[in-house]
Amino acid sequence: MKQPMLLLMVTVSLLGCTAEPEETRHRYNVDIRWTSYGIPHVKADDWGSLGYGFAYATATDGICVFAREVSRANGTLAADFGATDENLASDAFHRAMVTPARVLKNGASMSANMRAYGAGFVAGYNRFIEDHRDELPASCIGEDWVRPINEVELGKMFIAFGIRYGTGNFTAGIAAAAPPGEPVAAVELDYDLTPGIGSNAIALGSDLTRSGKGILFGNPHYPWQGPARFHMIHTTIPGEIDTMGASLLSGSFIAIGFNKDIAWTHTVSTALRLTLFELELNADNPMQYRHGDGYRDIESIEVTVPHADGETRQVIYMTHHGPILVSGELPWTPERAYAVRDAILDNDAAFATYEALQIAASVAEVEAAISKQGVYFVNTIAADRHGSAFYADISSTPHLNMEILANCRRQVEGLPSGLVVLDGSSPDCDWREDPRSAVPGNLPADDMPRATSTRYFTNSNDSYWLSNPDLPLEGYLPSIGPEKTARTLRTRAGLVFLNEHLETGDKLEPDDIQSLLLSHRHFGAELLLDDVLSVCADDADIAMSCEVLSDWDRTANVDSRGMQVWTEFWEAARHIDGIYAMPFDPDDPVNTPRGIATENPEVREAVIGALAAAQQRLLDAGILPDQPWGEVQFAERNGSRIPVPGGPGRHGMFSYINTGFTEGKGYTPIVHGNSYVQVVTWNDDGTPDARGILTYSQSPEADSPHYYDQTELYARGEWLQLPFTEEQIQADPNLKTLTLRGD
Repeated sequence: MKQPMLLLMVTVSLLGCTAEPEETRHRYNVDIRWTSYGIPHVKADDWGSLGYGFAYATATDGICVFAREVSRANGTLAADFGATDENLASDAFHRAMVTPARVLKNGASMSANMRAYGAGFVAGYNRFIEDHRDELPASCIGEDWVRPINEVELGKMFIAFGIRYGTGNFTAGIAAAAPPGEPVAAVELDYDLTPGIGSNAIALGSDLTRSGKGILFGNPHYPWQGPARFHMIHTTIPGEIDTMGASLLSGSFIAIGFNKDIAWTHTVSTALRLTLFELELNADNPMQYRHGDGYRDIESIEVTVPHADGETRQVIYMTHHGPILVSGELPWTPERAYAVRDAILDNDAAFATYEALQIAASVAEVEAAISKQGVYFVNTIAADRHGSAFYADISSTPHLNMEILANCRRQVEGLPSGLVVLDGSSPDCDWREDPRSAVPGNLPADDMPRATSTRYFTNSNDSYWLSNPDLPLEGYLPSIGPEKTARTLRTRAGLVFLNEHLETGDKLEPDDIQSLLLSHRHFGAELLLDDVLSVCADDADIAMSCEVLSDWDRTANVDSRGMQVWTEFWEAARHIDGIYAMPFDPDDPVNTPRGIATENPEVREAVIGALAAAQQRLLDAGILPDQPWGEVQFAERNGSRIPVPGGPGRHGMFSYINTGFTEGKGYTPIVHGNSYVQVVTWNDDGTPDARGILTYSQSPEADSPHYYDQTELYARGEWLQLPFTEEQIQADPNLKTLTLRGD
């Protein structure tokens, strides 16, 4: 028997074997109930059936997106979508790195529940294709790349998404690597490992809430299109699991959500996910690199990428650190080469982590769940009905001690300072192995920041340090994030807005937390606009902008007038040297830096120039400075424009929306920002009180009835009361039920 078939058979045995009661007629028994706005509630008999229903419900809204991700993880983009350079590179990378062997390793670490769940998910997905082959969305109907999957392919998808914001960001550089003397295509790498993703989060404890129960605000800023879109879903096995929230449209479990006891969310953390290693090559053989007193061979992994014109053979070059990559900054010369090691690539703990997280009954159990180290690249913020709030950055992070960081770093011109390059020739510079870590080479969970309180924690993608300014977390490795450094305007906005409520002395309710977002306040403008207006008398050419800004309500609501002027102005002005009158003070990090240094003639002139440039750019683009914000920032859906509130987080918007810019239209399309939003607490009877919104709606498909229905709600400032209890589900006027049985 050939090895790939053997691996498949072994993996299937790991993922798909569960015992069933003899009286059960079908292997899979599940009901999917859809409530208003297309929210599925999957109620199953067992874990296998839960996976079956979860996949079917996800495919109902996102089959085309999911199927494309199967192609990516399988390395068949070139065959399915054309042999572009990008697709060929992606296929070569995934065929070499995301292998059946890695899937097999992950499968071996899964519990019986997760193995049954995975097998059920595959069966449910394939059942959906069988049932709906002739009525798929227009974007993928009739396409051969929408096809049944197996457990190995599902496992590949999981691995591929995990490294998407790590090694996967360097796909082109890894695929292009070749020894000196061989032709190498020009490669430009984006060293921003988390483009388009971020989040806000707040957890409140009993000291601050009117009910004495916790409140959790989750506000991830994920893409409005593609595989990282969220999808609302509710999963139930009576007596075992009852969890609601959002999964990724290309995912297979709830990533952010709540149950009757806890609510949790994530924010992208500042911790390292990978490092580069500078390799000292053998002068006599550039296919060898020094490690300690000897040399190691650079291994060649040859893959074949099929496509319409035949196939392309590609070699990926590997070291014990990881694959070699090239770029303009990272050439493979006779003297040196560069390899990358990803902390997530060999992390097989996610299944155990999220299985435990979804059934956790307190923040202590949340902490225990994420200490299994299966949270990849995010912080975790949680609250429980007992009144505890929790924060932790226990994520997949290289184990680099201070000695490594002090003695092993190499400087490479052109790379961002946050990208760590280590001496790959010294074993002393390899990632540390610690028996306390659940994942080899990862920093142990016990060495990462976390705290529990009855007051609050918040995070908006800055480091752990100021999750509560009254309870700063300090003394951790710099590889997790910086301490005593300036926070972003968005982080400061969240802290200032929250503290305004706290300073009243009144206990907080969900409405108060919801208002932090729904007000769409512009903290940057609140902080700086008055100083900017002080220069208006200096130059008549900026009179139009100054008049608009003086009347602006300093929000990014859809009816606000002036937001576009500030957006264009601050995008330029934030780069002015010495713009702040008061520099950052680590003893007052929430309130500094602040003020515009208008007494400095150079700054004053630069501010006037930025205002003039903002005004001109808008006029040149056919946008009036005083148009309502919703007329110039919008989502286009089936020929209609839906106004979208919010604005750039880097400018000080807590309500974060990032967009493209289209001449003659404005700030569209929406790229990423506010996505799945939830505010969760608990009633006196212990049931969750959850409200939320999925800003871009359940389905990315234009022919779906749930393509933009929630988007229209969001534009009006409305959220949903999320139906969680059986009574709430049954009371929904638009309830639809599908019963599935499968063998």
